[in-house]
Amino acid sequence: MSLSAFRAAAPSPEPGGSLDEAAEQAGNAAGWVEANWSIWLSTGLRIVLIVAVAVTLRYLIRRALTNLIERMNRSAQAVQGTALGGLLVNAERRRQRSEAIGSVLRSVASFLIMGTAALMVLGAFQINLAPLLASAGVAGVALGFGARNLVTDFLSGVFMILEDQYGVGDSIDAGVASGEVIEVGLRVTKLRGENGAIWYVRNGEVKRIGNLSQGWSTAGVDVTVRPTEDLERVRAAISSAAETMTREEPWSEQLWGPVEVLGLDAVLLDSMTLRVSAKTMPGKSVGVERELRWRIKQALDAVGIRMIGETPPQADGGAADPTAAMAAPSAYASSVSPQSLATTPIPPAGMNK
Repeated sequence: MSLSAFRAAAPSPEPGGSLDEAAEQAGNAAGWVEANWSIWLSTGLRIVLIVAVAVTLRYLIRRALTNLIERMNRSAQAVQGTALGGLLVNAERRRQRSEAIGSVLRSVASFLIMGTAALMVLGAFQINLAPLLASAGVAGVALGFGARNLVTDFLSGVFMILEDQYGVGDSIDAGVASGEVIEVGLRVTKLRGENGAIWYVRNGEVKRIGNLSQGWSTAGVDVTVRPTEDLERVRAAISSAAETMTREEPWSEQLWGPVEVLGLDAVLLDSMTLRVSAKTMPGKSVGVERELRWRIKQALDAVGIRMIGETPPQADGGAADPTAAMAAPSAYASSVSPQSLATTPIPPAGMNK
Protein backbone atom coordinates (compact mmCIF):
# COMPACT_ATOMS: atom_id res chain seq x y z
CA MET A 1 0.00 0.00 0.00
CA SER A 2 1.30 3.42 -0.90
CA LEU A 3 1.76 6.28 1.59
CA SER A 4 -0.96 8.38 -0.05
CA ALA A 5 -3.46 5.51 0.20
CA PHE A 6 -2.57 5.00 3.91
CA ARG A 7 -3.17 8.68 4.63
CA ALA A 8 -6.47 8.58 2.81
CA ALA A 9 -7.61 5.51 4.81
CA ALA A 10 -6.58 6.97 8.28
CA PRO A 11 -9.38 8.81 10.15
CA SER A 12 -8.88 12.55 10.40
CA PRO A 13 -9.00 14.19 13.89
CA GLU A 14 -11.97 16.28 14.76
CA PRO A 15 -11.21 20.00 15.13
CA GLY A 16 -13.67 20.40 17.96
CA GLY A 17 -11.94 17.78 20.15
CA SER A 18 -8.54 19.48 19.94
CA LEU A 19 -9.90 22.85 20.98
CA ASP A 20 -11.75 21.37 23.93
CA GLU A 21 -8.64 19.59 25.18
CA ALA A 22 -6.54 22.76 24.88
CA ALA A 23 -9.16 24.76 26.74
CA GLU A 24 -9.32 22.13 29.46
CA GLN A 25 -5.52 22.10 29.91
CA ALA A 26 -5.44 25.91 30.02
CA GLY A 27 -8.18 25.91 32.62
CA ASN A 28 -6.36 23.36 34.73
CA ALA A 29 -3.13 25.38 34.54
CA ALA A 30 -4.93 28.57 35.49
CA GLY A 31 -6.61 26.84 38.40
CA TRP A 32 -3.30 25.40 39.62
CA VAL A 33 -1.67 28.82 39.41
CA GLU A 34 -4.62 30.42 41.19
CA ALA A 35 -4.46 27.78 43.91
CA ASN A 36 -0.70 28.08 44.49
CA TRP A 37 0.11 31.71 43.78
CA SER A 38 -0.42 32.68 47.41
CA ILE A 39 2.02 29.98 48.53
CA TRP A 40 4.62 31.17 46.04
CA LEU A 41 4.17 34.76 47.09
CA SER A 42 4.41 33.99 50.77
CA THR A 43 7.48 31.77 50.22
CA GLY A 44 9.18 34.42 48.09
CA LEU A 45 8.47 37.16 50.59
CA ARG A 46 9.72 34.94 53.40
CA ILE A 47 12.99 34.25 51.55
CA VAL A 48 13.47 37.94 50.75
CA LEU A 49 12.80 38.85 54.36
CA ILE A 50 15.27 36.21 55.63
CA VAL A 51 18.01 37.38 53.29
CA ALA A 52 17.37 41.06 54.06
CA VAL A 53 17.45 40.50 57.81
CA ALA A 54 20.60 38.35 57.56
CA VAL A 55 22.46 40.89 55.41
CA THR A 56 21.41 43.80 57.62
CA LEU A 57 22.30 41.99 60.84
CA ARG A 58 25.67 40.91 59.43
CA TYR A 59 26.46 44.48 58.35
CA LEU A 60 25.50 45.96 61.72
CA ILE A 61 27.51 43.43 63.74
CA ARG A 62 30.62 43.75 61.55
CA ARG A 63 30.31 47.54 61.70
CA ALA A 64 30.03 47.48 65.48
CA LEU A 65 33.08 45.22 65.79
CA THR A 66 35.09 47.44 63.44
CA ASN A 67 34.19 50.56 65.45
CA LEU A 68 35.15 48.81 68.68
CA ILE A 69 38.54 47.82 67.27
CA GLU A 70 39.20 51.32 65.94
CA ARG A 71 38.33 52.77 69.36
CA MET A 72 40.79 50.38 71.02
CA ASN A 73 43.52 51.41 68.57
CA ARG A 74 42.83 55.11 69.17
CA SER A 75 43.06 54.65 72.92
CA ALA A 76 46.42 52.89 72.49
CA GLN A 77 47.72 55.70 70.27
CA ALA A 78 46.54 58.33 72.75
CA VAL A 79 48.95 57.10 75.46
CA GLN A 80 51.76 56.33 73.05
CA GLY A 81 54.77 58.49 73.78
CA THR A 82 53.94 58.98 77.46
CA ALA A 83 55.56 57.21 80.38
CA LEU A 84 52.51 54.98 80.79
CA GLY A 85 52.48 54.22 77.09
CA GLY A 86 56.11 53.23 77.02
CA LEU A 87 55.70 51.07 80.10
CA LEU A 88 52.41 49.25 79.71
CA VAL A 89 51.12 49.80 76.17
CA ASN A 90 52.65 48.82 72.88
CA ALA A 91 50.63 50.41 70.08
CA GLU A 92 51.69 47.87 67.47
CA ARG A 93 51.00 45.01 69.86
CA ARG A 94 47.56 46.37 70.72
CA ARG A 95 46.78 47.00 67.06
CA GLN A 96 47.69 43.50 65.88
CA ARG A 97 45.96 41.86 68.83
CA SER A 98 42.76 43.86 68.35
CA GLU A 99 42.74 43.26 64.60
CA ALA A 100 43.25 39.54 65.05
CA ILE A 101 40.44 39.32 67.60
CA GLY A 102 38.21 41.47 65.40
CA SER A 103 38.90 39.27 62.38
CA VAL A 104 37.98 36.15 64.33
CA LEU A 105 34.79 37.71 65.71
CA ARG A 106 33.72 39.04 62.30
CA SER A 107 34.30 35.67 60.66
CA VAL A 108 32.39 33.82 63.38
CA ALA A 109 29.50 36.29 63.22
CA SER A 110 29.28 36.08 59.41
CA PHE A 111 29.41 32.28 59.47
CA LEU A 112 26.67 31.96 62.08
CA ILE A 113 24.36 34.56 60.52
CA MET A 114 24.69 33.48 56.89
CA GLY A 115 24.67 29.77 57.78
CA THR A 116 21.45 30.18 59.76
CA ALA A 117 19.91 32.21 56.92
CA ALA A 118 20.83 29.52 54.35
CA LEU A 119 19.20 26.80 56.46
CA MET A 120 16.06 28.91 56.86
CA VAL A 121 15.88 29.50 53.10
CA LEU A 122 16.18 25.77 52.43
CA GLY A 123 13.48 25.14 55.01
CA ALA A 124 11.21 27.62 53.23
CA PHE A 125 11.50 25.46 50.10
CA GLN A 126 10.26 22.45 52.12
CA ILE A 127 13.63 20.71 51.74
CA ASN A 128 14.45 17.98 54.24
CA LEU A 129 17.53 19.24 56.10
CA ALA A 130 18.33 16.04 57.99
CA PRO A 131 20.35 14.37 55.18
CA LEU A 132 22.09 17.67 54.42
CA LEU A 133 23.12 18.20 58.05
CA ALA A 134 24.30 14.60 58.31
CA SER A 135 26.43 14.99 55.18
CA ALA A 136 27.84 18.27 56.50
CA GLY A 137 28.75 16.56 59.75
CA VAL A 138 30.57 13.76 57.95
CA ALA A 139 32.40 16.28 55.76
CA GLY A 140 33.37 18.28 58.84
CA VAL A 141 34.81 15.21 60.55
CA ALA A 142 36.77 14.28 57.42
CA LEU A 143 38.09 17.83 57.10
CA GLY A 144 39.03 17.85 60.77
CA PHE A 145 41.10 14.68 60.39
CA GLY A 146 42.69 15.77 57.13
CA ALA A 147 43.57 19.32 58.24
CA ARG A 148 44.01 18.73 61.96
CA ASN A 149 47.37 20.52 62.01
CA LEU A 150 45.84 23.60 60.44
CA VAL A 151 42.91 23.50 62.87
CA THR A 152 45.32 23.07 65.80
CA ASP A 153 47.42 26.03 64.66
CA PHE A 154 44.33 28.20 64.25
CA LEU A 155 42.78 27.34 67.61
CA SER A 156 46.11 27.73 69.42
CA GLY A 157 46.58 31.15 67.83
CA VAL A 158 43.10 32.24 68.85
CA PHE A 159 43.65 31.29 72.49
CA MET A 160 47.15 32.84 72.55
CA ILE A 161 45.71 36.13 71.34
CA LEU A 162 42.67 36.06 73.63
CA GLU A 163 44.80 35.24 76.68
CA ASP A 164 47.47 37.79 75.66
CA GLN A 165 50.27 35.32 76.28
CA TYR A 166 52.67 37.50 74.24
CA GLY A 167 52.58 40.34 71.77
CA VAL A 168 54.65 42.42 69.40
CA GLY A 169 57.84 43.60 71.05
CA ASP A 170 57.98 40.84 73.67
CA SER A 171 61.07 38.67 74.07
CA ILE A 172 59.90 35.07 74.38
CA ASP A 173 61.29 31.55 74.50
CA ALA A 174 58.96 29.30 72.54
CA GLY A 175 61.04 26.14 72.91
CA VAL A 176 61.58 25.60 69.19
CA ALA A 177 62.86 29.18 68.80
CA SER A 178 63.45 32.29 70.86
CA GLY A 179 63.69 35.99 70.11
CA GLU A 180 61.64 39.16 69.81
CA VAL A 181 58.07 38.91 68.53
CA ILE A 182 57.60 41.01 65.40
CA GLU A 183 54.22 39.66 64.25
CA VAL A 184 51.44 37.57 65.78
CA GLY A 185 49.04 35.72 63.50
CA LEU A 186 46.29 33.17 63.93
CA ARG A 187 48.43 30.42 62.41
CA VAL A 188 52.06 31.57 62.60
CA THR A 189 54.09 33.71 65.01
CA LYS A 190 57.11 35.55 63.57
CA LEU A 191 60.21 35.95 65.76
CA ARG A 192 63.53 37.71 65.21
CA GLY A 193 66.43 35.81 66.76
CA GLU A 194 69.53 37.19 68.39
CA ASN A 195 71.55 36.92 65.15
CA GLY A 196 68.84 38.65 63.13
CA ALA A 197 67.26 35.49 61.70
CA ILE A 198 63.47 35.51 61.34
CA TRP A 199 61.72 32.41 62.68
CA TYR A 200 58.23 31.37 61.60
CA VAL A 201 56.76 29.29 64.42
CA ARG A 202 53.45 27.50 63.96
CA ASN A 203 51.20 28.17 66.92
CA GLY A 204 50.24 24.50 67.19
CA GLU A 205 53.89 23.51 67.74
CA VAL A 206 54.34 25.77 70.77
CA LYS A 207 53.98 23.66 73.92
CA ARG A 208 55.33 26.24 76.37
CA ILE A 209 55.99 29.97 76.33
CA GLY A 210 58.52 31.85 78.42
CA ASN A 211 57.78 35.58 78.22
CA LEU A 212 60.74 37.67 79.29
CA SER A 213 58.90 40.98 78.85
CA GLN A 214 55.98 40.62 81.24
CA GLY A 215 55.99 41.71 84.87
CA TRP A 216 59.59 42.56 85.74
CA SER A 217 63.14 41.32 85.14
CA THR A 218 66.13 40.77 87.39
CA ALA A 219 69.61 42.12 86.69
CA GLY A 220 72.38 40.15 88.37
CA VAL A 221 76.10 40.98 88.48
CA ASP A 222 78.89 38.90 90.07
CA VAL A 223 81.83 40.88 91.49
CA THR A 224 84.95 38.75 92.06
CA VAL A 225 87.73 40.19 94.22
CA ARG A 226 90.72 38.86 96.14
CA PRO A 227 89.96 37.11 99.44
CA THR A 228 92.18 39.55 101.32
CA GLU A 229 90.00 42.55 100.49
CA ASP A 230 87.88 44.23 103.17
CA LEU A 231 84.26 43.23 102.56
CA GLU A 232 82.89 46.42 104.09
CA ARG A 233 84.97 48.56 101.74
CA VAL A 234 83.83 46.49 98.78
CA ARG A 235 80.17 46.78 99.85
CA ALA A 236 80.49 50.54 100.39
CA ALA A 237 82.04 51.07 96.95
CA ILE A 238 79.36 49.01 95.21
CA SER A 239 76.53 50.72 97.12
CA SER A 240 77.90 54.16 96.27
CA ALA A 241 78.08 53.33 92.56
CA ALA A 242 74.58 51.84 92.59
CA GLU A 243 73.09 54.83 94.44
CA THR A 244 74.59 57.22 91.90
CA MET A 245 73.19 55.13 89.07
CA THR A 246 69.64 55.13 90.49
CA ARG A 247 69.54 58.94 90.45
CA GLU A 248 70.53 59.32 86.79
CA GLU A 249 68.47 59.03 83.63
CA PRO A 250 67.43 56.72 82.04
CA TRP A 251 68.41 54.25 84.76
CA SER A 252 66.04 55.77 87.30
CA GLU A 253 63.08 54.63 85.14
CA GLN A 254 64.52 51.25 84.24
CA LEU A 255 65.34 50.33 87.84
CA TRP A 256 62.20 49.31 89.73
CA GLY A 257 63.95 48.79 93.04
CA PRO A 258 67.19 49.45 94.90
CA VAL A 259 70.40 47.77 93.85
CA GLU A 260 71.17 45.25 96.58
CA VAL A 261 74.38 43.52 97.53
CA LEU A 262 73.04 40.08 98.41
CA GLY A 263 76.28 38.91 99.99
CA LEU A 264 79.00 36.37 99.30
CA ASP A 265 78.04 33.95 96.56
CA ALA A 266 81.30 31.93 96.63
CA VAL A 267 84.53 31.90 98.68
CA LEU A 268 87.64 30.20 97.27
CA LEU A 269 91.31 30.16 98.19
CA ASP A 270 92.23 32.76 95.58
CA SER A 271 88.98 34.71 95.16
CA MET A 272 85.57 35.56 96.58
CA THR A 273 82.43 36.50 94.66
CA LEU A 274 79.76 38.99 95.73
CA ARG A 275 76.30 38.91 94.18
CA VAL A 276 74.61 42.18 93.19
CA SER A 277 70.94 42.15 92.13
CA ALA A 278 68.29 44.68 91.08
CA LYS A 279 64.69 44.54 89.84
CA THR A 280 64.31 46.21 86.43
CA MET A 281 61.76 47.05 83.79
CA PRO A 282 60.86 44.05 81.57
CA GLY A 283 63.44 43.50 78.84
CA LYS A 284 65.95 46.00 80.30
CA SER A 285 67.97 43.67 82.51
CA VAL A 286 70.85 43.22 80.06
CA GLY A 287 71.46 46.96 79.68
CA VAL A 288 71.27 47.49 83.44
CA GLU A 289 73.77 44.69 84.04
CA ARG A 290 76.28 46.23 81.63
CA GLU A 291 75.98 49.66 83.22
CA LEU A 292 76.31 48.17 86.70
CA ARG A 293 79.52 46.36 85.76
CA TRP A 294 80.94 49.57 84.30
CA ARG A 295 80.18 51.66 87.38
CA ILE A 296 81.25 49.00 89.89
CA LYS A 297 84.59 48.60 88.12
CA GLN A 298 85.18 52.35 88.24
CA ALA A 299 84.19 52.54 91.91
CA LEU A 300 86.50 49.69 92.91
CA ASP A 301 89.40 51.18 90.96
CA ALA A 302 88.85 54.50 92.72
CA VAL A 303 89.33 52.95 96.18
CA GLY A 304 92.20 50.70 95.15
CA ILE A 305 90.34 47.38 95.11
CA ARG A 306 91.49 45.12 92.31
CA MET A 307 89.09 42.63 90.75
CA ILE A 308 90.20 39.10 89.97
CA GLY A 309 91.23 38.62 86.35
CA GLU A 310 93.32 41.78 86.01
CA THR A 311 97.06 41.70 85.25
CA PRO A 312 98.97 42.18 88.53
CA PRO A 313 101.08 45.34 88.62
CA GLN A 314 104.88 44.96 88.40
CA ALA A 315 106.99 45.90 91.43
CA ASP A 316 109.14 49.01 91.16
CA GLY A 317 112.84 48.17 90.81
CA GLY A 318 113.75 48.00 87.17
CA ALA A 319 112.65 46.13 84.12
CA ALA A 320 111.72 42.51 84.39
CA ASP A 321 114.32 39.88 83.44
CA PRO A 322 113.42 38.63 79.93
CA THR A 323 114.95 35.20 80.76
CA ALA A 324 112.89 34.74 83.90
CA ALA A 325 110.22 32.81 82.03
CA MET A 326 112.75 30.57 80.20
CA ALA A 327 113.19 26.99 81.34
CA ALA A 328 116.60 25.74 82.54
CA PRO A 329 118.60 23.71 80.00
CA SER A 330 118.17 19.96 80.25
CA ALA A 331 121.07 17.72 81.36
CA TYR A 332 120.20 15.37 78.53
CA ALA A 333 120.94 18.02 75.92
CA SER A 334 124.72 17.24 76.14
CA SER A 335 125.92 13.86 74.90
CA VAL A 336 128.89 13.79 77.34
CA SER A 337 126.94 14.60 80.47
CA PRO A 338 126.72 11.86 83.13
CA GLN A 339 122.96 11.65 82.66
CA SER A 340 123.31 11.04 78.91
CA LEU A 341 126.11 8.47 79.42
CA ALA A 342 123.99 6.66 82.00
CA THR A 343 121.17 6.30 79.50
CA THR A 344 123.44 5.06 76.65
CA PRO A 345 122.68 1.40 75.78
CA ILE A 346 125.42 -1.13 76.79
CA PRO A 347 126.80 -2.84 73.67
CA PRO A 348 126.70 -6.67 73.52
CA ALA A 349 129.79 -8.56 74.69
CA GLY A 350 130.56 -10.08 71.25
CA MET A 351 130.96 -6.67 69.60
CA ASN A 352 134.04 -5.76 71.76
CA LYS A 353 136.17 -8.56 70.32
